[in-house]
Amino acid sequence: MHESIEKASDIIVNSEFTIALTGAGISVESGIPDFRSADGLWSRYDPAEYAAMGTFMVNPVKVWELMKEMEILLGKAKPNAAHMAMGEMEKAGCLHYVITQNIDGLHQEGGSENVIEYHGTWKTLSCIWCGKKYTYEEKREQYPPQCECKRILKPDIVFFGEPIPEDAMTLSYRLASKAQALIIVGTSAVVSPANTIPVTAKENGAYLIEINTKPTHLTDSLTDVFLQGSAGKIMPELLTSVKSKIR
Repeated sequence: MHESIEKASDIIVNSEFTIALTGAGISVESGIPDFRSADGLWSRYDPAEYAAMGTFMVNPVKVWELMKEMEILLGKAKPNAAHMAMGEMEKAGCLHYVITQNIDGLHQEGGSENVIEYHGTWKTLSCIWCGKKYTYEEKREQYPPQCECKRILKPDIVFFGEPIPEDAMTLSYRLASKAQALIIVGTSAVVSPANTIPVTAKENGAYLIEINTKPTHLTDSLTDVFLQGSAGKIMPELLTSVKSKIR
């Protein structure tokens, strides 16, 4: 593992533009189970029903049954060592953007500033009828939360049946096309269209560093350095190695 960490840190130090793609695995150590895991939310709430834009349009109260459970999980979560290490890596000038599929906001809490929330965020709410926006905190005591126009608010999460926000998608692929290194953390890269970001980066000459607890379909096809283990353990080790080489 030490040799692989050194190889990965060499790639990062020699890269003029490095980005990261993160998924549910990076937040597991913050107490947020992967929604697709055996004990995840999708085992109790069918996302095609409870997290679908079509359902929200006709029965928003039903959608908020799921959102209320999400609040319990996400509201108490804190950034873990992996989030903090990525924030430190950005401050050191060695990580330029994080593209995250997570909606938890933990990268920002961990110190990262350049974050693209590919699937949106649970921390803000919008009225899809009048356009007014609120923070989740503003409406925490109201269930389901309502706009001033009396319509039920929608969390700014990308629901099934909704497109990825155009700005997030466009910027993500622009960054992937110019990255010299891509750090993939805690994602199996099977969810479309985010799963094409590693392909775009690789096709444009980037080195891929993958941090996952087990191999994925990327490991033998696109990954240059595979670091197997928990993100909370590996990211700080990678940060330490990177910082030792830039002093």
